[in-house]
Amino acid sequence: MSQPNAKYKNNDKAAIWQLAKRLMPGGVNSPVRAFGSVGVEPVIVESAQGPYLTDIEGRRYIDYVCSYGPLIFGHAPQFITEELQQAADRGTTYGFTTAHEVELAELIAEAYPACEMLRMVNSGTEATMSAIRVARGCTGRNKLVKFEGCYHGHSDSLLVKSGSGLLTQGVPTSPGVPAGLLAETLVCPYNDAAALAELLAAHRGEVACLIIEPVAGNMGVVPPAEGFLAEVRRLCTEHGIVLIFDEVITGFRLDYHSAAGVFGLQPDLVCFGKIIGGGLPVGAYGGRRELMEQVSPLGPIYQGGTLSGNPLAMRAGIAALSRLRDEAAIYPTLIENTAYLQREIDKLIAKHGVPASTSRCLDMFCLFFTPQPVHSYADVMTCDTELYRRFFVGMLQAGVMLAPSQFEAWFPSLAHDKAILDETLAAVDQVFATL
Repeated sequence: MSQPNAKYKNNDKAAIWQLAKRLMPGGVNSPVRAFGSVGVEPVIVESAQGPYLTDIEGRRYIDYVCSYGPLIFGHAPQFITEELQQAADRGTTYGFTTAHEVELAELIAEAYPACEMLRMVNSGTEATMSAIRVARGCTGRNKLVKFEGCYHGHSDSLLVKSGSGLLTQGVPTSPGVPAGLLAETLVCPYNDAAALAELLAAHRGEVACLIIEPVAGNMGVVPPAEGFLAEVRRLCTEHGIVLIFDEVITGFRLDYHSAAGVFGLQPDLVCFGKIIGGGLPVGAYGGRRELMEQVSPLGPIYQGGTLSGNPLAMRAGIAALSRLRDEAAIYPTLIENTAYLQREIDKLIAKHGVPASTSRCLDMFCLFFTPQPVHSYADVMTCDTELYRRFFVGMLQAGVMLAPSQFEAWFPSLAHDKAILDETLAAVDQVFATL
């Protein structure tokens, strides 16, 4: 067995970080991990357990990122790690169909009535990209509609007024995306049904699909306005447009029946992410049978992947979704704990006079550094990102890990019990006093 290099063996952060910057763009494999918008060196993680992350220098943090949402049970729950160990003994990838991917597909389809057929992929980005291809192939139209501040992965057509990392970097689009593709992407204000109706009327017969986060989760947490999603559904039906719900964040997070179940609306296509694999790298897209039957090998719309339906992700996903289905207390507990967190932070905002507000949808929560309620991308852009930077650094020093971006949600897990929440609130109180 080869011996580890000394810098890795001794967890030499400075040496590892310098090498990372030489070998990887910005030293990271996803931009937000560079901590650029908060102005501090990134944390390099050694391990995680329950509600905690531990960095390579031995510091422990209460983690509210939880891999951006899928870790409902916290880090490394025993029932999932044991499943992975058993699965790995049988091989890590095959390139052939397994019974496990069929079982996971059945679980998803039973929980999500609109998902009559589905295809496993390897990420949320791959899922949204593929769903859009299906919509274009089935309608013979090219244009798509997305909403300001909603992020649907980094495929070319979708990097227009996207959320999260693009917001904090101040990059509304990305170089390398052909202008012709961007011309096919129409952008509408989130929560503005009148603007959507006008946009669709102006492009009647041209739009293949509309893709939306039913609860915007990549510009913080922005719930849909009353009746907004119902009007989106009505307009898509009226115009013959394929409605795609991007449930990469909300799917099986808000509820076992996802956002579609919460709001009582069914899309034509839906996209899921790593939550369906218990946090492992996986995605899926699916929807109405007549649409999905156009996907190869049944139909002419091509999409494939060697690692799609990876046996490790499938086994972890079956374990996670089965427990979410069978344990009735899970979602009420998550919602109750998240509501408690919001309620107590609201009190601390008032106590310290901090120019901030909170937003919550069930078990997704965000603290915005703007005093006004947030309902749209325009509202989000009033946030004081410098104040968030100071808050983030203070919380980090107090042992609480938040997303290194103002425009991300907090994701409490079942491992965040009341003692952990109260420890977090004590840190918020302490840091608010310094702002």
